[in-house]
Amino acid sequence: MQLVQLIIPIESAHHTVSYIGHLGLLQFKDVREILFLLGLLNADKSPFQRTYAAQIKKFGEMSRKLRFFKEQMEKAGVAPLTKPMKQAEIDVDDLEVKLGELEAELVEMNTNNEKLQHSYNELVEYKLLLNKAGEFFSSAFSRATAQQKEIESQQTGEESLDTPLLEDKEISIESSKQVKLGFITGLVLKEKSMLFERIIFRATRGNVYTRQAAVEEPVIDPVSGEKVEKNVFVVFYSGEKAKTKILKICEAFGANRYSFTEDFGKQDQMISEYDMSNHVKLQVSGRLSELKTTIDAGLLQKSNLLQTISDRFVQWNTLVREEKSIYHTMNMLSLDVTKKCLVAEGWSSVFATNLIQDALQRAAFHSNSQVGTILQVLHTSESPPTYFRTNKFTSAFQDIVDAYGVAKYQEANPGVYTIVTFPFLFAIMFGDWGHGICMLLAALVFIIREKKLSGQKLGDITEMTFGGRYVILMMAFFSIYTGLIYNEFFSVPFKLFAPSAYECRDLSCRDATTYGLIKVRPTYPFGVDPVWHGSRSELPFLNSLKMKLSILIGVAQMNLGIILSYFNATYFKNSVNIWFQFIPQMIFLNSLFGYLSLLIILKWCTGSQADLYHVMIYMFLSPTDELGEISFFLGKKLFRWTLFYIASYFIFHVYEMRRQGETYMPLQSTEDSLQLEANHDSHGHEEFEFSEVFVHQMIHTIEFVLGAVSNTASYLRLWALSLAHSELSSVFYEKVLLLAWGYNNIIILVVGAIVFIFATVGVLLVMETLSAFLHALRLHWVEFQNKFYEGDGYKFYPFSFASLNDECE
Repeated sequence: MQLVQLIIPIESAHHTVSYIGHLGLLQFKDVREILFLLGLLNADKSPFQRTYAAQIKKFGEMSRKLRFFKEQMEKAGVAPLTKPMKQAEIDVDDLEVKLGELEAELVEMNTNNEKLQHSYNELVEYKLLLNKAGEFFSSAFSRATAQQKEIESQQTGEESLDTPLLEDKEISIESSKQVKLGFITGLVLKEKSMLFERIIFRATRGNVYTRQAAVEEPVIDPVSGEKVEKNVFVVFYSGEKAKTKILKICEAFGANRYSFTEDFGKQDQMISEYDMSNHVKLQVSGRLSELKTTIDAGLLQKSNLLQTISDRFVQWNTLVREEKSIYHTMNMLSLDVTKKCLVAEGWSSVFATNLIQDALQRAAFHSNSQVGTILQVLHTSESPPTYFRTNKFTSAFQDIVDAYGVAKYQEANPGVYTIVTFPFLFAIMFGDWGHGICMLLAALVFIIREKKLSGQKLGDITEMTFGGRYVILMMAFFSIYTGLIYNEFFSVPFKLFAPSAYECRDLSCRDATTYGLIKVRPTYPFGVDPVWHGSRSELPFLNSLKMKLSILIGVAQMNLGIILSYFNATYFKNSVNIWFQFIPQMIFLNSLFGYLSLLIILKWCTGSQADLYHVMIYMFLSPTDELGEISFFLGKKLFRWTLFYIASYFIFHVYEMRRQGETYMPLQSTEDSLQLEANHDSHGHEEFEFSEVFVHQMIHTIEFVLGAVSNTASYLRLWALSLAHSELSSVFYEKVLLLAWGYNNIIILVVGAIVFIFATVGVLLVMETLSAFLHALRLHWVEFQNKFYEGDGYKFYPFSFASLNDECE
């Protein structure tokens, strides 16, 4: 990386930034902000008052209009052309006017369509009310007429000379006491209908009569525009106070009220005017038909307009986003009014210098500028951004490392080793080649369909899984490999490479330990002998094997991390870190845990029955004593005592002298540090204080010593999760599948197989995969990377049109 400065003539600034954006190899710095922080630029202008703020605002408004068009196209189901036909260059000012006209036209269409749709939905609800309420009033009128005729017929047989006169008097008296009832009709949501009726009853103290009828099919609410289920209601009341309460309750529940005449002749006329048979299939008549025709015509016109927009949408959107990003970048540059030029600074790769110069020459030629852009390399002590070339295979592994922290410039990148170590550590915890095959098939599905899926919007979990498809592929390969070593296929062992090396002496040895076996063949060539599975010694044997393997792998990876710290110190020419950090750490770690790893290997090679726990414990408690039967090699006493002394020496003496010759400066404020950088005066030093260095290095010493112990113990999670995975798989196989098979019933067998499949997929292939992934992630971030990786850098983000997306503001 190199810091370059560009002196760009104003007349060619737009073309220059545009060509650099197409090239995508230069990361611009905000020069105006740096100058302002350094006090070299007055603060008389806010960011909104910069030179090209008006252009940014203009293109921001155009972006808003294009987003509005996109939303309308998505609602209408119109997809923009992904590869529009090549057309003539578009003038930005003409495009601004055109987008404004299209937005105004589309907004007017939406407003008219909303009004028409609202009227149409109201008429539909009104028609339903006329049907349901009309049926209620008609039936009530019929029952009342029948009752009146029955009463008149009963009274006819009991007539006398005085009866008519008395009846007329009683009727006139009772009619004067009668109170006229009013009623309110409308539609309310079906889910709120019971509560609606209860509230009205309580508010009026029961002085109402309510009738409801359910609408058979959902209707579109005129207010919300959503299709909902509703009930038609009729509420009879007496008095204005009751009416006021009912109206307020209707408003609170969002009930749509409609007027309904009490004249049955008018009811029949209104019903016939707005009648619609079956509400769906038959053509509407009258006013509904007219509204429907008008709405369809408006939707067709809107669809044609959106189709016209979709043909040019991608081209317009690309142009607006590029122009906005160009002016946003130009706003970051410093304007030299006297020289009529823009001064830009940015980071670029060394190999990209020639490409950038070619782009600058083409920009000057196409802008008819008499003076070309000047490019010069600046020398700075500022740390450059970090850039790693990745592809679709390595990018996911690099993202795993970057999630911890971006590498400092020229710092050793653990992403190279993560490609192998991460899936391998995962596979140690997930060792089953049957489960590995299932993961492999899932990864292959994503890889085969990656072109199709990459252009679709996926869910959060699916998108994350799709992004790590190659990580899953590597984890599957390594899981198959470790599964073959463990000899487990859904916890079932197979004799893949050769017959077992052991046979039973008699039938009773199957229920005994492996001491009842005799070796009749050569050692099983690859992995665990299948005879161990199912024996009483299976768990102790595999526990011992996996625990020791975890320690060996952990010590090896931690040594790799310390070795990488040596290469970092060598590259940055920090000899102090080599002598007082790398060498002490290597000696301390290998004096204890390297020695333990050596004992493990020697125990495997010699077949010794020595207890390694006692070896490590008595190494600290009594390093000079003899350990009796434990004798792996000559001179073990002197060797063990020497390692213990060296480890103790580096704990208490060497670390305190680390970086003794370096000085420590107090933290400075932002203004002071920037001012020092501006004046190139960073040679101030304070007087060296040994006590401060001593305390500082003692903290680092304690941190590394305790970290070495805890990190080594942390690798035992490889053993623990591998054991848990194996035992869970065995339980599902024996207690579900084999148990169902033993009933000799097809129904139980099918149910058992379904339970086994769901348990395997849900627990082992999902939960166990996630658990092993997170533990492997922790081992890389904490136990491996903290030995050498600082991760305090920042990424290289070049100005590139290819990286722009639709959400770019």
